[in-house]
Amino acid sequence: MDWFPLFNSLRIALFSTIITFFLGIFTAYYVAKAPKLIKGIMDVILTLPMVLPPTVIGFFLLKTIGPKGPVGAIVLSLTGEKITMTWYSAIFATTIVSFPLMYRTIRGAFEAFDKNLIYSGQTLGLSNTFLFWNVLLPNCKQGIIAGTVLSFARALGEYGATAMVTGYIPGRTATIATTVYQLWREGNDALAYRWVGVNLIISFTVMVTVNFMEEQNRKIRKQGDKATA
Repeated sequence: MDWFPLFNSLRIALFSTIITFFLGIFTAYYVAKAPKLIKGIMDVILTLPMVLPPTVIGFFLLKTIGPKGPVGAIVLSLTGEKITMTWYSAIFATTIVSFPLMYRTIRGAFEAFDKNLIYSGQTLGLSNTFLFWNVLLPNCKQGIIAGTVLSFARALGEYGATAMVTGYIPGRTATIATTVYQLWREGNDALAYRWVGVNLIISFTVMVTVNFMEEQNRKIRKQGDKATA
């Protein structure tokens, strides 16, 4: 059994999760502070990939980073290499698809945060930067961790957009999702079931972790409510 699809899926998911981690935190932070109208507009734009079919996202990516796209054409002229049909092109797809999960989860954590702590810090002369890193983020860490885990899981299981920009090249671009589809096409159900089992184990572990994080967050909130009562 060739383990490259697992390795490739994990590295793609890892890179995209790192990107969505920082983008999600800072985007959620500024959107949560925005006026209601702007917040509503930004919410629609930033969560649109959650409801769009992955093939539509893949289509737009091909028109952007493909050899004839505005980004792909520039890269091709400068380096002589195509962005598409490479393992790292999947990072674009998985980042776009998984970003809404990160953004929505973290924004919810920020909005549930007791802003009186921020106001108290400001009255003491603490800078917004200090309060962001030392007050807001530590108190919202459960939501941030949950968003990170969900984003990683979504990136790991992405198929539609990934298949369109990377294709299926054994040993080069194959992921767990594209490998399962290819094995099904070939009628190799036995090996397909193995990869399905691998994916189920990973997904089950992820969901257990998320549920654990949510339970811990509920306990912390209860303790906070008792302390303020």
